[in-house]
Amino acid sequence: MKRLFILLVTLQLITSCNKELAEHPYGQLPLDEGLNTIEGLQAAVIGAYQPLKNGYTSGFGTASLNAVLMGADDITTHQASNKQELREMDQFAVNSTNSRMNAIWLGCYQSIRGANNIIENYHLTAGDSTTINQLVGEAHFLRAFSYFWLVRLWGHVPLITTATYDPALLAVQKATPREVYDLIEGDLKKAETLMGNEIKPGRASAGTAKAILAEVYLTEGGYPLNDASKYALAAAKAKEVIDTKSVYGFDLVSDLAALWTGTQASNHTPEDVFALQFCISCGNASALYGKSSMPDPEESGWSDYFAEIGFFNNFPEGKRKDITFHTVFKTSNGDLPWQNSITKHPYYNKFRVNEPTSGYATSSTNLAVKLMRYAQVLLTYAEAEARATGTPSAVAYQAVNQVRNRAGLPDLTPGLSGAAFADSVAQERAWEFAGEYTRWFDLQRLELVEAANANKAADDLKPINTITKERYWLPIPYNDTQINPGL
Repeated sequence: MKRLFILLVTLQLITSCNKELAEHPYGQLPLDEGLNTIEGLQAAVIGAYQPLKNGYTSGFGTASLNAVLMGADDITTHQASNKQELREMDQFAVNSTNSRMNAIWLGCYQSIRGANNIIENYHLTAGDSTTINQLVGEAHFLRAFSYFWLVRLWGHVPLITTATYDPALLAVQKATPREVYDLIEGDLKKAETLMGNEIKPGRASAGTAKAILAEVYLTEGGYPLNDASKYALAAAKAKEVIDTKSVYGFDLVSDLAALWTGTQASNHTPEDVFALQFCISCGNASALYGKSSMPDPEESGWSDYFAEIGFFNNFPEGKRKDITFHTVFKTSNGDLPWQNSITKHPYYNKFRVNEPTSGYATSSTNLAVKLMRYAQVLLTYAEAEARATGTPSAVAYQAVNQVRNRAGLPDLTPGLSGAAFADSVAQERAWEFAGEYTRWFDLQRLELVEAANANKAADDLKPINTITKERYWLPIPYNDTQINPGL
């Protein structure tokens, strides 16, 4: 029987597919006949999630996630040591052979491959239509989510929507951002209607799709599309989620610190709109927390990523700053302030995890990677409404003030113009999601990358190359361009 397989234009996939499927049966894509049953369809959906959280192999579970976002002003890396590929990201000098790109590139395209298989063949499945719709909706969501990351990191990317092998894919050309966003929008609109409201840890729901769609619209309003008509759509979609948050089980947690306890208790909270779940015993641990984000040698970490000094110094004082950053390191000789450490940088408390019995940093955890929080929905609504209408409403003020008040800050200054309010909310996003995978994309869409990198602190890494719009995007991985020079 013919095996469905999408030929992704990447050497890793072309040369290792059979080996990969043999070694990783958990993520194996069923044959078309495997989708005849609900159980087969469910297995295919689980397989489509798996590449996004496949340990060190692919996805969002290692410091590679932070690496591809280091052009922002909230995170940086070691100025020496073995961090050359990370420094390339931070200094706008990324080589196409940089392996740190591969985890996201490979994970997203493998998830797309799985989603395409489901979308193309779910008609073969017999069973309860509600269950089938949920699973197909998740496939549309995963394809949209993966392309959303790809288009924001690489700009022009191959747009592959079929699960059927075709040698012509070896010469596939890059799609424009507009073409990619059209697919993303279409998939998320289908996902929000097909999926149910119940959110399960690590899985998407209708509310998840709506929240991501609001973020997509907000992004389309800025660079590179600069389609200002999308701001009204972003505000409306985010407001839809806010107004029905109880239906989807979303809300702010009352204590921000509860999101970052470093324990299973923080793994699934009402604030998690979409969070990937990891499992050490299942063979797909997360290495994003622990050693990657802890100082070397003071706390036996790896110093892969930590806070930029300028960003830390500008961060508003108070409860949120104390929760966000780790500034005094525990050493065998007592407490050591960050200023006296080897890297001379503060670290992120959010991602700091000690192994409970030894007290030393651990490199593998079960902790979820929170890729969207409900606080982001509130701030997306507030910013988008102000940019769409030119005048922030009382409801928009309420949305941003919910986030500020939890952080221990007073209400945002009343009576701001639409532009001033929107810019204030964008800055609020920087503080609220410090180190959390949003800052780079905000700087990019608002065309503030150059300004954010213009005045670095003395001990922060500085750009090697002049920052141009072309450097907003990562280069297509080298192996792919060798297979298809058209990329």
